[in-house]
Amino acid sequence: MSTLTVTPRAEAETRTTGGRRAGSVVALARFEAREMLFQIPVLLFAAIYLVLTAMRLFKAEGMNDFPVLHMADRDTQGLPQLFALAVLISANSAVLRVRRDKTAEQFGMLPMEPWRRTLAHVLSIVPFALFTAVVVGIDFTVAALKPGAVGTGSVGELLVGPLTVLAAGIVGILLAGLWPLTFLPVLLLMVAYLTLVGPVVLDGDWSQWFYPVVTDGNSGGIPVPSDLLGRPAGWHALYLAALCALLTCVAMILKGGRTRVVKAATVLALAVTVTAAFGQRPDGGAALAEARRTATEHPEKVQSCKEYGGSTYCSFPEWDGQRGRWAQVVDRVQGNAGLTVPLTVRQRVDVSGGVESDAALSPQKARGDVTIGTRWGGNRVSEFAVGVASVLVAGSEQAAEQLCGARAVTVMWLTLGGEPNPRDTFRSLRIDDSTEGSAVVRTPADPIALTAQQTAVVNELLTRPRAEVTAKVKAHWTELTAPGTSTADAARLLGVQAPKGEETCGE
Repeated sequence: MSTLTVTPRAEAETRTTGGRRAGSVVALARFEAREMLFQIPVLLFAAIYLVLTAMRLFKAEGMNDFPVLHMADRDTQGLPQLFALAVLISANSAVLRVRRDKTAEQFGMLPMEPWRRTLAHVLSIVPFALFTAVVVGIDFTVAALKPGAVGTGSVGELLVGPLTVLAAGIVGILLAGLWPLTFLPVLLLMVAYLTLVGPVVLDGDWSQWFYPVVTDGNSGGIPVPSDLLGRPAGWHALYLAALCALLTCVAMILKGGRTRVVKAATVLALAVTVTAAFGQRPDGGAALAEARRTATEHPEKVQSCKEYGGSTYCSFPEWDGQRGRWAQVVDRVQGNAGLTVPLTVRQRVDVSGGVESDAALSPQKARGDVTIGTRWGGNRVSEFAVGVASVLVAGSEQAAEQLCGARAVTVMWLTLGGEPNPRDTFRSLRIDDSTEGSAVVRTPADPIALTAQQTAVVNELLTRPRAEVTAKVKAHWTELTAPGTSTADAARLLGVQAPKGEETCGE
């Protein structure tokens, strides 16, 4: 029997050959990445992605200064979808380039096997995924560094954008291996993108987490505490990463890559993909439902409170840092009234109709209780001021549902009297963005209605010196807040012309 002996020289040659092959794959990947970089779809959609991200970062909306980070992380997932489509098309085109240029036979003579070339194409997608990760990181970091930021972002949610771009590129490569046509219509690629990569809306079926991007049906609505979301972000990111590895292995196998390493990687990727996929199943659904019910019906059980200036402010843990800002608004409104009434400002959400829904909050019955939502900044500040003023005048939110006569005028003056631009604030508070006629005014709970006559008196007050009007409000507080005082009486007490026309409360 003869014995085969492997000499040290042979081992060195094997290592050298393996190193050269790996180096060749990396070199080809770098070449393909440079080629893709100058493809029109990639350049165009990358530019659009950057412009839209910059516009979102620097928009002037006041609420942008108070981002909710467990919403901001998911907001980074939408814009990369356009870029992912461009990467899918360009990656597919790069693989099919040898057929278009009729150079397939020449490539067949090279020592690099087809499956290694496929691996190189996959690696060429990585820089574009990293580019997406950088943009996502900047987008989220800018939000997180704002002094008014609340909540905590999820790494799993932030990884969705880059992983979707990577997955889209791999899908394009895989499609080129399955249908090696010299021209695969762009429309067909877009259909494949929407089917395999595009976002879906979560409607209660956990199997929708098999898609890369999953949005809640009310995404972008009213924020809720992060522990009420119930999103398996970590499992989902692991699922996407494993799916990318699995699709890469399948693409290599289609090109003849049946080595032990490729087979082992395929088995491992499949196992992790399946494990992560089922890890996304909702765990503790009953506990989550109970937590949502508690937050909606009995928020005091999961909130802490702090006293500022005689009033109590209660919030969900992630909003504790905003209570001082709420107190400033309450102090300003009470200052316009010339009194200090102990109020209880409680943060409320309603998830009975779904997470982050725009459901209106029902008015509270208890005297001195004021509702505050989970959005802050911009119009939400003046809307909260209306809510505070309504309770000061009527006693409770429920009693403020029908503010007739002088009481509605008083509420609006308490709200607008300390504003730097009262007319702009008045317009933004009204649902129809008007300053004339009857309208509905927003508050954190149920809105209040203004008649045309009440609106006319408010407009007259805004033309007078603030100190003069404030002094008259303080002097005639009892009459102005009495249920029987009419709008015409309010005009007389405040020294402005009485409105014309017949007034009907609640019009």
